[in-house]
Amino acid sequence: MPDSGTVLVITGAFDPTADLVIEELNRRAVPVFRADTAWFPSRLAVAAGLDGAPVGWRGEFASECRSLDLAAVRSVYYRRPTPSEFPSELSPEARAVAAAEARRGFGGLLSALPARWLPPPGRAAEAESKPLQLRVAAECGLRVPRTLITNRPDAVRQFASRIGGPVVYKPFTPIRGTVGGESVAVYASVLRPEDIGHPSIAATAHLFQEWVPKAYEVRLTAVGGRLFAAGIHAESDAARTDWRSDYDSLRYRVCDVPAEVAAGVHRVLARLGLPYGAFDFVVTPSGNWVFLEVNPNGQYGFVEQATGLPITAAICDYLEEDER
Repeated sequence: MPDSGTVLVITGAFDPTADLVIEELNRRAVPVFRADTAWFPSRLAVAAGLDGAPVGWRGEFASECRSLDLAAVRSVYYRRPTPSEFPSELSPEARAVAAAEARRGFGGLLSALPARWLPPPGRAAEAESKPLQLRVAAECGLRVPRTLITNRPDAVRQFASRIGGPVVYKPFTPIRGTVGGESVAVYASVLRPEDIGHPSIAATAHLFQEWVPKAYEVRLTAVGGRLFAAGIHAESDAARTDWRSDYDSLRYRVCDVPAEVAAGVHRVLARLGLPYGAFDFVVTPSGNWVFLEVNPNGQYGFVEQATGLPITAAICDYLEEDER
């Protein structure tokens, strides 16, 4: 099949979310070229030229089995690529130089393609900032929890006193690792009295928020202006604090999005320059929607599987459109 109108999918070897999109694009007979930045330079070669005419870069990517005409790329699904790999015999200094050149050369060429991106990698990286998300969400009319970022134990004590109720700690980024041979993760947690003002807070930046009473939570997935919302109902104490800590206790129900919330979500996406966002909200017992965060490249497959919401189809609709 010719590569005219090819969707370039950039992701790691194991990515069930990208698999869903590729399967749907295949069903639609849309050409797909899947690659990982880790393949460059050992398993993926590039040759591209610019001759001064206003036609952009011309050339190809070539793997052992396939090649891709860069002029044929209509859109890029940028999921979870892994860093370039280099021969072990390279010295650490040479490997660092090669990695930097690969990011700016190979990665720069990717970003220069005149194609529709989901999401644009630069915008997505900026939008992952929790402080930026919270500020933009508040400016766009969404309710946000009272929040403190600090490394001062006394500031946490003052914040907790001002809140007058439970305080939640949240990591800025997902924290996962292995301790004693077992996989562990750090999730949002309600501070115990002895944790408030603990000296270890001084070691780095921490994010604290007021606890927002929950009737349930919502994962709202926005794709190219379309909104898909699923209520997440937790049935364990751990999941009521952070539903990601206990998926087995969750029930999902499709729900409607209040007009003012939908308008705020669209404004947030426009401000952040994102065509896609996985938003998390708390819905209080009184029905107020409170913004927690937005992931510019978040998982959605578990919601689609549980509810039947056509999120994969919406992503493929977006990737099929051609803005060149």
